[in-house]
Amino acid sequence: MINSIKNSFSRDALLGSFLFFLVLSSWYILRPVRNEMAVANVDELPYLLAAGAIAMLLVNPFYSWIASRSNLKKIVIFSYSFLILNLIFFLFAWRMLGLGDSIWLGRIFYVWCNIYSFFVVSIFWVVIINLYRDSKKRSFYGVIMAGGSLGALFGSEISKRFSDSFNEFGIELFGLSASFFLFLAMMLAVYMLTISRKDTSIDLNNVGGGSFDAIKNSIQNNEIRNISTYVWIWTALMTIQWITAINIVEDWSQDSEQRLRFFATIEQVISPLTLIVQLFLTNIIIKRFGIKNIMLSYGLIFCLAYMLYGLAPSIVSVGVVTVLLRVFEYGVNKPTRETIFSTFQKNDRYKSTVFIDTFVSRFGDLSGSGFIALSKLTGLAANAFPLMAIPIAGYLSFLGIKISKNVKTRDL
Repeated sequence: MINSIKNSFSRDALLGSFLFFLVLSSWYILRPVRNEMAVANVDELPYLLAAGAIAMLLVNPFYSWIASRSNLKKIVIFSYSFLILNLIFFLFAWRMLGLGDSIWLGRIFYVWCNIYSFFVVSIFWVVIINLYRDSKKRSFYGVIMAGGSLGALFGSEISKRFSDSFNEFGIELFGLSASFFLFLAMMLAVYMLTISRKDTSIDLNNVGGGSFDAIKNSIQNNEIRNISTYVWIWTALMTIQWITAINIVEDWSQDSEQRLRFFATIEQVISPLTLIVQLFLTNIIIKRFGIKNIMLSYGLIFCLAYMLYGLAPSIVSVGVVTVLLRVFEYGVNKPTRETIFSTFQKNDRYKSTVFIDTFVSRFGDLSGSGFIALSKLTGLAANAFPLMAIPIAGYLSFLGIKISKNVKTRDL
C-alpha cells in the first residue's frame, strides 16, 4: 500500500498534476463571471443551455477536422491558442468597443464560457490518456486529479480577490489572468509532449480520419456508444439530483445567508475529502475493487441517494448525498473513466473522448432538467421525482458492467 502511494508521486505524475492545476486555475478564474452572467439572464438559461449544446455539436466536427490533420502537440497549440484569442476578443469588445453593458455580449460570453470549460479540460485529458497509458502511469490519475482540485481552489481565490474590480473593469482582470494560466498550461503541455518523444511506445503522430469520426463512432461503435450513453445518463442523473437538492434547500430555509453558509460548509467538507482520496486512495481503490465494481457502484449510489431524497427529504440528506456523490465522482469514478478512455483506439482517444466530454455531457444536463420538467406534469409531489429516476440509475449500473467487460487495462 505504501509503495503504491509512493509510486503515484513520480516526476511524470507531478508534471501532469501541475498541468491540470494550471488548466483548472484558468477556468475557475472565469467561472464566477460565468455564474454572474447566469444570474443576469436567469429567465433565458434554458435557451442558453440549449445554445451551448448546439454550439458544442457544431464545434466538435471542426475540432475533429483539425485533429485529423495534426499531431497532439499541434492540437494543443491550436486549441488553446484559439481559446486565448477568443478571450482577447471579448476583452477588446468589452473595453475598446464599449459593449460591457450589452445584454447580448453577456449571453454570448455565458455560452462561450461553457464551451471553454469543457474543451480546456477535455484537451487536457487527451494529452494525459495518450501520454500515460500503461498500467504504471495510469496509477498517476488520482494525483493528477488532485492537482486539478488545487487549481480549482486557487483559481476561485484569484477570482474572489478580483471581484471588487468587476463593476469598474468588467472581465478584464479575469480574462487576462485566465489567458495567462492557459498559456502556461499550453507551454507545459508542449514541453511534456516534447520530452515524451524519447518514449518509442507513445504514438504522437498525426491522427488521420475525418471530421465526423467522433459523432459517427458514438453511434456505430458499440464500445464508444456504451460509454457515451453512460456519461449521458450519469450527467442527467446528477442534474436531477442537483435540482431536487435545490428544492429541498429552498423548503428548508428562506434565509439566503443561511443557505450560503450551508453551501459553503458542504464545499469545505468536499474539498479536503476529495483531495485526500485523490492523493492517497484513488489508485488503491481502483486496483482493489476493479473497474467493474466502480462502474457498477455509481448507479447503486444514485439509487440510495434518490431513495433518501424521496423517503426522507431533509437538509441532512442533501449534505450526505452531495458529499458522497462529489467525492466518489472526482476521487474514484472520473479517474476510472479516463482509464477506460486510455484503452480506446487512437482515433477515438483524440476525438470521441472530446465529443463525450463536451456535447454528450451538456446533452445530459439538458436531459436531466427535461426529466424534472416532464415529471412536474404528472402532478406528483416534488420528492417523488427522484424515485421515478431509480430505474434509470439501475440502468446506469447495468451499463457500467457492460462497459467493464470490454475494457482491457493491460499495458498498451
